[in-house]
Amino acid sequence: MSDKQLAIRERAAMSDQASQESTYTMGYSDDFQQLLDRRSVHTAAAHLLPHLKPGLRVLDFGCGPGTISVGLAQAIDPGELHGIDMEASQIDLARAAAQAGGHTNATFHVGDITDLPFDDDSFDAAHCHAVLMHVPDTQAALAEIKRVLKPGGIVASRESSISSSFLHPGEEESVHAWTTFARLLAGNGGHPEMGRELKTHLMDAGFSNIQASGSFDYFGATEDVAFFHGFINDWFFSPKVTAAIVQFGLASQQQLDDWRARIDEWKANPGAVGAIAFGEAIAYKP
Repeated sequence: MSDKQLAIRERAAMSDQASQESTYTMGYSDDFQQLLDRRSVHTAAAHLLPHLKPGLRVLDFGCGPGTISVGLAQAIDPGELHGIDMEASQIDLARAAAQAGGHTNATFHVGDITDLPFDDDSFDAAHCHAVLMHVPDTQAALAEIKRVLKPGGIVASRESSISSSFLHPGEEESVHAWTTFARLLAGNGGHPEMGRELKTHLMDAGFSNIQASGSFDYFGATEDVAFFHGFINDWFFSPKVTAAIVQFGLASQQQLDDWRARIDEWKANPGAVGAIAFGEAIAYKP
C-alpha cells in the first residue's frame, strides 16, 4: 500500500472520532501545557520581532496560553494585541498571564480562526505558532487572516516539520515513532510538514514578498533532555494516545513498548540531544 493510500485509509478510520472531538491533535493535557509554557516571543517568534514597533495592532491567532502573546504585547505597547483561540481554558490562562505581567494592551477572545470576529483591514500584523499545522482547511484560515489584515500588513507563522525532527543517538529507531506521530496528526486533519509547505500555502493565498526561514526547538542541556524525555513519555505514550495509535493501525503495542525502551536509552546516553524542526515565514498582504 502506498503512503497516499495509507493516509487516505487513516483519515477515513479516524473521521468519526474527529467529528466528535477537537481536531487539535495535541489536546490540552498538563504535559503539553508544560511544552507551551517554555515558548516565548524570543524563542518562537524571533523572525517576527524585527517587523514590530510600538503602536501596531497585532492579532495572535491560535494564541494558546498566551506565553508568546504577552511578548508581542510588550513589543507593540501602547498598541493593541488581540489573541484568539478556540479553547476557553487556554484563553483563561492567557488572560491570567497578561494580567500578571501588567500587559493592559492585550485582549483575548474565544473564537474560530476561520471566522474571526474582527473588521476587514483592521490589523497591522497577524502571528501564529504551530497552528496552521492543525487546521484542516489551510486556505480558509489564511483567507480570513488576509481579510482582517490592512493592505501592506504582515502575517508570520512558525510551523513544525515532523520529518526533520530528531533524537540523537538512535535516529534509526526513533524515526518510526516520528512517522507514527505524523500519521496520527494527518489522520486528524492536520499537516505534519506544514513547516516545509508554508511558502507555497502563502503564495496560493495571495500573499507577496514571502520570506521563508527555519529553526529548531533544541533540547541539548541535561535538564532539557530530561524535560523532552518526560514529555514524550507523558504525552506520546499516554494511554489515550497509544490507544488511538493501536486502534487506527498506526503501530502495534509491541512497537510502542520497544520505542519507549529506546527513548529511555536515548535519555541515559550522555550525548543525547533532540530537536523539533520548524519552518517560518513572513508574508505581506498586497
